[in-house]
Amino acid sequence: MIELLIGMVIVLLAAGVGFLALRMAGLQRRLEELPASMTQGFEERHRAMLANLHNGLTQQGDRLTAALTDNSDRLRAATGEELKQTRDTLHKLQLTLTETLGQNREAMLEKLALTTQSLTGKIDEQLALIAGKVNERLDEGFKKTNETFTNVMTRLATIDEAQKKIETLTGSVVGLQEILGDKRSRGAFGEVQLEAIVRNALPESAFEFQYTLARGVRADCVLKLPPPTGMLAVDSKFPLENYERMFAEGAERSSAAAFKADVKKHIDDISSKYIVPGETGDGAVMFLPAEAVFAEIHARHRDLVEYALAKRVWITSPTTLMAILNTARAVIRDVEMRQQVHVIQDELKKLGADFGRFQSRMDNLARHIEQAKNDVDEVHVSSRKISERFAKIDRVEFEDDGTVKALPPADAQ
Repeated sequence: MIELLIGMVIVLLAAGVGFLALRMAGLQRRLEELPASMTQGFEERHRAMLANLHNGLTQQGDRLTAALTDNSDRLRAATGEELKQTRDTLHKLQLTLTETLGQNREAMLEKLALTTQSLTGKIDEQLALIAGKVNERLDEGFKKTNETFTNVMTRLATIDEAQKKIETLTGSVVGLQEILGDKRSRGAFGEVQLEAIVRNALPESAFEFQYTLARGVRADCVLKLPPPTGMLAVDSKFPLENYERMFAEGAERSSAAAFKADVKKHIDDISSKYIVPGETGDGAVMFLPAEAVFAEIHARHRDLVEYALAKRVWITSPTTLMAILNTARAVIRDVEMRQQVHVIQDELKKLGADFGRFQSRMDNLARHIEQAKNDVDEVHVSSRKISERFAKIDRVEFEDDGTVKALPPADAQ
């Protein structure tokens, strides 16, 4: 700037000198045209004018030089102050830019952390939901298994209890003989043995002890069997006295007749009391607690068996009654299974639908997890790019002319 002003001043001085030279040349020509007497006067005046002009130009040049010097100092001072202010402004701008970028970086990192946390929360929520469904299904399976195991243990406990009762009865031979000596005690013994066998073979819903029929008679036990059999009465009888007389020394034929009469009387009583049309099944069961008595009837008194069949009474012993009860249990189970077939089919359909929904939800979860993985990978890439960009901003590169070097766009990195 100073050199430009000095050049302008020099150009102005050169222009002034040229102009004076032209005026001097014009005056010289005019002097030559004037007479000699006037030439000397003009030359003196001309010299005086040149001297004055020279002095004026010299003074003007000194003043101009002083002014130029003063202006140059002021210009240097102003330029230095402006340069200083410019440097301070640039420094403040750099600090502000660095602070702003730091705040934006923290905000972006915080937002990124919140996004990652939200995504993690959603994934955890979905996994917790699936785990809850799986645990619910497992709990249901465990519950059913425990119920089945409990039922089995209950049955085993019942069997153990019955076995203990039988062992106790078998071990008490003397006491049993005393019990069998009394008619009422024999009846109680037969009822106990009947109850043990029935409870051991059938579920609780398939029998009832001391059941009273509509006509007021009470049966020792009734079996609640599926149609067409229906309710079947079981009565315990123990014709032991005349049976023992038949095998005593010197026994008469009348003892056998008395034994057969006792058995027929029991058959008639059972047929008349416990076969009720419309209430019970078309038959009844006579339970003989002694295998020996049962064997005697079937081996030597076939007429009693035929008589009982005619009266629709079935004679059984502990062994045969257990076989009948096992058959009845199989029939009950088959009927219950046939009744529950549609329920099982519905449950299987529901289970199939549940598995289908479970598979669909598992597929959706797999897709969500895969998408979440892709999103996390993209977030990692964006985070890396942001970190690299912050690193470049921290380095703030400048061009040779002092300007800030332009950074490439984020998509180009």
